[in-house]
Amino acid sequence: MITRVFYATDVHGSEKCWIKFVNAGKFYKANAIILGGDMTAKRIIPIMQQGSVYEAFFEGKKWSSPADKVDELEMMIRNKGYCTYRTTPDKVEELTHNAKKRDELFLELATDTVRRWMRIGDERLKNTNIKCFVCPGNDDVPEIDQVIEESEFVTNAGNKVVMIDDNHEMISLGWCNPTPWDTYKECSEEELYKKIENLVSQLKSVANSIFNLHAPPYGSGLDSAPESDAATRNLVPVGSTAVGDAIQKHQPLLGLHGHIHEARGFTKIGCTLCVNPASSYERGILLGVLINLDEKSIKSYIPVVG
Repeated sequence: MITRVFYATDVHGSEKCWIKFVNAGKFYKANAIILGGDMTAKRIIPIMQQGSVYEAFFEGKKWSSPADKVDELEMMIRNKGYCTYRTTPDKVEELTHNAKKRDELFLELATDTVRRWMRIGDERLKNTNIKCFVCPGNDDVPEIDQVIEESEFVTNAGNKVVMIDDNHEMISLGWCNPTPWDTYKECSEEELYKKIENLVSQLKSVANSIFNLHAPPYGSGLDSAPESDAATRNLVPVGSTAVGDAIQKHQPLLGLHGHIHEARGFTKIGCTLCVNPASSYERGILLGVLINLDEKSIKSYIPVVG
């Protein structure tokens, strides 16, 4: 019996990518769909009312829309991975000078987005028998976890063991090693290793399991990112030694990773196949991987673009 898994990651608030994800099970005839970390947006784009016109400034341009077309402008911005906020220039000025209110607004908009996404997921997944798993990542505010828990058909797999099918368990962890951006869920390599080991200790069959770990293994090629402070934009490894050490030690069947949007690829660490489908969320393109599993092995795998 073959189980087909579709895996994608790092949609960062792109509503178009989320809709493509929840539709992917039917489209690819998958038994399970898995979304790795970093579900939510990084920025708010105000859509300001100026008389009968709404205006938004992003990606170096001013976008204008009449009131009867503002829904289209809002969806275009959401599809590119931003939170939207209909407001006035005076309110934007107030938020500019009040970090606390900005943070409160971002939290409200992020949780509202995930709540809307869960409704979409429940509508699309109902009566399909497709298992759907998500794992918030280091860029996601912790408050969205409870919103996901309220979904009927989308399972929050973060920090727990779940069954993909009768033969394969999966552990999921959205935490990562330290970054220059001081995100919500990052920690030392030592602490990250302890978090992974705690989950591994709960597995019944490690050799047949899936490690859904947001951070890619250090030096694997799945973690190659441009240097943040170099004019040449040389690629350097920025992944996690803890993730690499855990995979090398335990040799699970499959490693699912993300975090580094540029590092699309596959590699083997010992007997473990590790993948990073990468991310092109800002263009509304969902990058993914299809993996066919039999009872104790990986039969095939292929990258897909949708």
